[in-house]
Amino acid sequence: MAVTDYSHKAFEQPEEEPEGEAPVVSLRDRLVPPMPGSVMWGWVGPIVIALFGAFLRFFRLGTPHSVVFDETYYAKDSWATVRYGAERQFVDGADKLLLAGNDHIFKQCPTVSECASYVVHPPLGKWMIGLGEVIFGPNPYGWRFAAALLGSLSILILARTARRMTRSTLLGCVAGLLLSLDALHFVLSRTALLDIFLMFWVVAGFACLVADRDWFRSRLVSWNEAGSPDDGPRTGLRPWLLGAGLCLGAALATKWTAAFYIAAFAVMVLLWDLGARRATGVPRPFRAVVGRDLPLAAAWMAVVPVLAYLVSFTGWFVTDKGYGRNWEQATANGPAYFVIDSLRSWFDYQHQVLSFHTGLAQTHPYQSRPWQWPLLLRPVAFFYESPTTCGAPGCSYSILGTGTPIIWFAGLLALIAMIAWYVATRDWRAGSVLLGYAAGWLPWFYFSISDNRTMFAFYAMPMVPFMILAIVLGCGLIMGRADPARPNRRVVGTAVVGAFVLLSLVNFGWLYPVIAAEVIPYDSWHARMLFNSWI
Repeated sequence: MAVTDYSHKAFEQPEEEPEGEAPVVSLRDRLVPPMPGSVMWGWVGPIVIALFGAFLRFFRLGTPHSVVFDETYYAKDSWATVRYGAERQFVDGADKLLLAGNDHIFKQCPTVSECASYVVHPPLGKWMIGLGEVIFGPNPYGWRFAAALLGSLSILILARTARRMTRSTLLGCVAGLLLSLDALHFVLSRTALLDIFLMFWVVAGFACLVADRDWFRSRLVSWNEAGSPDDGPRTGLRPWLLGAGLCLGAALATKWTAAFYIAAFAVMVLLWDLGARRATGVPRPFRAVVGRDLPLAAAWMAVVPVLAYLVSFTGWFVTDKGYGRNWEQATANGPAYFVIDSLRSWFDYQHQVLSFHTGLAQTHPYQSRPWQWPLLLRPVAFFYESPTTCGAPGCSYSILGTGTPIIWFAGLLALIAMIAWYVATRDWRAGSVLLGYAAGWLPWFYFSISDNRTMFAFYAMPMVPFMILAIVLGCGLIMGRADPARPNRRVVGTAVVGAFVLLSLVNFGWLYPVIAAEVIPYDSWHARMLFNSWI
């Protein structure tokens, strides 16, 4: 445990110590290391980075003026959700009507049930997309606005989380900058798909858990300093843990795959609690965790997400327009029957959705397998046209859903390094990053083998922040701590990290025309295709 608790020193500038004397570290500084530098710069740096990322995402957000890839579903379903409370079937040619400024795109049916639309994802992401459509209209800018906003906010959250994990404002800003320069994050932040919303809520939940770790340990240290007996304190309601439950519930209400993060993070929290109670001298730490931490963790990390998921269907419950709603029968026999029959219909709907997901095995030209995602072997062409306006014989106008290669390939090396670091030191940061990456990646191997499910490379979006964190932790190890015996060590390490960040910026700039829908000569487009499988 001592190795883990002292591991933050790898990223800090140590204070001068009297020669020949061993440093004295208090229990509080060991378990809850102080944050470095000023509070102001701890916010200013990440905010500036987030504003840079926001500029990239909002600049030309309405370009292309077209329906991009699966926007054909989510743009219209979101508009139906905010107008009617639930998804609704739309008329033929609805995409062209929207692009022409006509929002009268929904079918008119003799009965409500005939117009209800069967959809297979929870509604929260569509409510968020729809909010942008309410503000700016059902047009490309409107239905992409929420994705760009939450994508930008996720940069700020990751930067602040990395700062807390490393106790380094510099490394926190590096994390935010790398996320802002990732091409897949950029593309999904400018497209009305659900995956950027899933990623946002997962990262927000993880950030709350990291903050709760410091909060919980601070309470335990205060208990230890007071000399209290028994199994340690009951730490109260743990507001950060509740926040994590709400965020992860929002992730579940966006896509079902958030369930894997909920399960993984719940186990992680209990292991953190066990380690904290053991480190503070609790005589029976396992019994204390089971008796004092597990009940509240179960409530905040299991019950709260389920309730958040249920609440996201409010529009379905309070209107008669949802698929399978059975409104007339539910309202025929009084309030009690209304509640019971509504829940019965809702559970039946969820069962149908589960059957759909487990049986989804259609082929698609851009589908890929999970092992291909980290290698960027089969990205998704979100949009491609061949205009004649670039002054060359052939022109390309495209959006390619791929990651920034230098970041992703460095991420692979960093993840391998995190495995070695965790095995050697049991450092909690390496373990949590590996767990977050695995929770977003490994389940897809099961789906790939068990039911040959159709899947795409952008399903990796929730993994990307944990890949970035792995890179940043690796950067911290490369930079090392300032050592008077090796004065050039930190200078060289910082130069290496700086060169990597600069190369990431250059790589993103090189890809920019093919991820941001710029019209360029075909030869220039083709030169940016890293592998033949990108074409």
